[in-house]
Amino acid sequence: MATQQNCALPSGFQLDHYRVERQLSLGGFSIVYLAYDQDGTPVAIKEYLPNSLALRGEGEVTPHVTEAHQGAFRYGMKCFFEEGRALAKLVHPNVVRVLNFFRANGTVYMVMQFERGRTLHDYIQKNKGKKGGVSERFIRGVFTRMLNGLREVHSHKLLHLDIKPSNIYLRNDGTPVLLDFGAARQTLMSDTPILKPMYTPGFASPEQFGNRESLGPWSDIYSVGASMYACLAGTSPQRSDERIKHDTVEPAVKAWAGEYSPHFLATIDWCLQLDPLKRPQSCFALQKVLAQRHREAPPQQKSWLEGLGSRIKTMMGRT
Repeated sequence: MATQQNCALPSGFQLDHYRVERQLSLGGFSIVYLAYDQDGTPVAIKEYLPNSLALRGEGEVTPHVTEAHQGAFRYGMKCFFEEGRALAKLVHPNVVRVLNFFRANGTVYMVMQFERGRTLHDYIQKNKGKKGGVSERFIRGVFTRMLNGLREVHSHKLLHLDIKPSNIYLRNDGTPVLLDFGAARQTLMSDTPILKPMYTPGFASPEQFGNRESLGPWSDIYSVGASMYACLAGTSPQRSDERIKHDTVEPAVKAWAGEYSPHFLATIDWCLQLDPLKRPQSCFALQKVLAQRHREAPPQQKSWLEGLGSRIKTMMGRT
């Protein structure tokens, strides 16, 4: 089935206990609506509707899925439902809050707390080219707090796998919220996936193009580095599978020398290492570096110096 455009549910449509107000966004795998519950509280409802597998025409409610795509559609729906179940257990101010999830109209819906604000992607585009661009202080603040949420995700044995500026939402008060765990649902299932892997090329780690068994928190950290890089460049770095063949990404320490602190630029380059073992191995490790504005040496160099010092002490018989 060729990729097509699916029609959204109409304004005023009664969906379980919620009334649909309007479409908020349309993606390749889902449609997100603004809706209101029975108390008049606004919510965001995400509808599983992969446009490569299902088609819903104007005025229709239940999507049409051909026999050939039934297996993949059902598998994806199962994963989507499991994603909702897993996320409903996460209660953290920097992670989107899932309130409910249910089946209806031949598909699955996830009800989330509605947040007012804009995405980091929108913020970057608005400030791109302006004097000062996106400030280092702003980037450090956003990502240090976002990593609090990602730490919670990792503590539940989950990976996000699609971190990018458009999936980092900035509330009106500036606090970040991590959105859209669509790619994470691939890690929730133990059987072989039928659906194609979900990722955004410029932000995905090399592991996401290869062996799933090598995925880990360091994979999300690569995406965090790519997102910070995008704050400076206005666009994502070269996709990692192409970097392995011929790396054209100019290190941040060279590209923005004099515009941002060497320590901050080195931190971005640290996250963007193609070798997973050379990146920060946990959110906490990266947070510690981002929270410290001034150091005598960039993170990678500092780590090497500390290791050298430990080896010298050992050789001298000191502990």
